[in-house]
Amino acid sequence: MTVSDSYLAGPSDTCCLGGTIHQGEPRGEYVTISNIQTYVSKPSETKANGHILLYFPDVWGMFKNGLLVMDAFAEFGFMVLGLDYFRGDPVTKHRTNRHDTTTDPEFDYEAWKAKHTSFAEEAVPRWVSAVSSQYADSGTKFACVGYCFGAPYVCNELAKGGICSVGAFGHPAFLKEHHFENLMNENKKLYNLQLFSGVEHGFALRGDMNKPYERWVKEESLRSIAQWLTFWLAQ
Repeated sequence: MTVSDSYLAGPSDTCCLGGTIHQGEPRGEYVTISNIQTYVSKPSETKANGHILLYFPDVWGMFKNGLLVMDAFAEFGFMVLGLDYFRGDPVTKHRTNRHDTTTDPEFDYEAWKAKHTSFAEEAVPRWVSAVSSQYADSGTKFACVGYCFGAPYVCNELAKGGICSVGAFGHPAFLKEHHFENLMNENKKLYNLQLFSGVEHGFALRGDMNKPYERWVKEESLRSIAQWLTFWLAQ
């Protein structure tokens, strides 16, 4: 393994197999874009900023918490679109927590990751292109956000200089040195790092909302990401 291939945020692991389901009812709708099920959450007319946020989910896929987070980003004015690159096969279909061996005793986590990574690598670029063709309008700008499994796709979109001019990710997985070299070191891009102590992987999506600090961390992460995206799209 060369230096540029070293992991800075390792592949999804058992740390991804835990969390709580949040309260609330998602208000978006599902559509099909480039043959991929896509969740769409629209802002109200009074809050709409005219921009689009692409959402790359964690290994829990299109679960309630993620949908509610997309709805929350819509409350900041974005039209939010998130693709299901797991195609109805999130990790929670096979493991309900990191100690579960009964839901699917034959489950091969490594094979599951390889299968869905292979599909996502091919599907994300064409999905992004299709979203751009279908939703872009005069003056529309694009941003992207990803969690866990979705973080590399944020880096890829920004590094290739595509439709997204700004992005963010939380508790990433599958990130290697070259992701950061392409984004920040070589091109001297501006970036912001937010660090929370006392949290576990998944804090921005799957924390326990009955615990005040975990609720605050989740909400502060979302708010700061939304403000970061809003600031740069306004430039």
